[in-house]
Amino acid sequence: MTASAPTRPPLGAESQPMTIPGRTVGEQILVKVFVLLPFAALIAAVPLAWGWGLGWTDLALATGMYVVSCLGVTVGYHRLFTHRAFKANRGLRIALAVAGGLAAQGQVIVWVADHRRHHAFSDKEGDPHSPWLFGTGPVALAKGFWHAHMGWLFERVSTNAERFAPDLLADRDLRVIDRLFPLWVAVGFAVPMALGGLISSSWQGVLTAFFWAGLVRVSFLHHVTWSVNSICHLIGDRPFRSRDKAANFWPLAILSLGESWHNSHHADPTCARHGVLRGQLDVSARVIWLLEKAGWATEVRWSNPARQARLTAPAKGATVATGQPRP
Repeated sequence: MTASAPTRPPLGAESQPMTIPGRTVGEQILVKVFVLLPFAALIAAVPLAWGWGLGWTDLALATGMYVVSCLGVTVGYHRLFTHRAFKANRGLRIALAVAGGLAAQGQVIVWVADHRRHHAFSDKEGDPHSPWLFGTGPVALAKGFWHAHMGWLFERVSTNAERFAPDLLADRDLRVIDRLFPLWVAVGFAVPMALGGLISSSWQGVLTAFFWAGLVRVSFLHHVTWSVNSICHLIGDRPFRSRDKAANFWPLAILSLGESWHNSHHADPTCARHGVLRGQLDVSARVIWLLEKAGWATEVRWSNPARQARLTAPAKGATVATGQPRP
């Protein structure tokens, strides 16, 4: 793993408040729409698929949009913009920021600020989505799981981007992309709808693409991403030392494109590869490798065996989180 310190905001940013006054009523309504409407579609997907409405075209469109939007989050929002695990030319930066917007997980600057705050206070007071904030008993952990998974999205306070993402606020391209977030969400629905209609030559193709490659795809990706926040801080394998309860949870590795190797990531946040051990599939890291070969990504922070050895925890094997996180 790379010999690098955890991602920190520029000097002086710590003097800024951690959170800022809450969202407006309109913004709260939009959050609920973005979260609950796709979730309702996901619940409805099983009975609908059983009887009608799911064909190979819808499956292909949903899979394609899932991969593009998921990579926008994992490679763009997360590894590039949050942790600076590599540098990208202007075209790639813009493309990844837009692709992340297709996932409907929030504006790029807001997403990055939240995630940097998570790393700064991981599993401690100040972490926006730790499952360990309410205690260690069964009821407390159930409450913590809900909070970490999606409950935190409905809170009125917002992470202060002036403190946690001043570098992104200073980037004109990202400020424009951030403001146009509703457009990227709309594009994420419009593209598969248009393709579904053209391929099927029918309005039914438009509607089924809207449902499967739009609503269901967005909600499914939401819950995969949120599972990294919740499940991967509760249960899994911890082969590396970290200051929190982050764990590797292999069943999510494919769906999250490598994000669920979460203990490895928290042990060395700026490393471009999260699945650093043998057999740990990390599609996002492979995409970064391809971008590096193409010359679009540079200064990639790949894993370093010496640092990896220093971060290896004395005890290995699958564990279930118990007790309070280490200070």
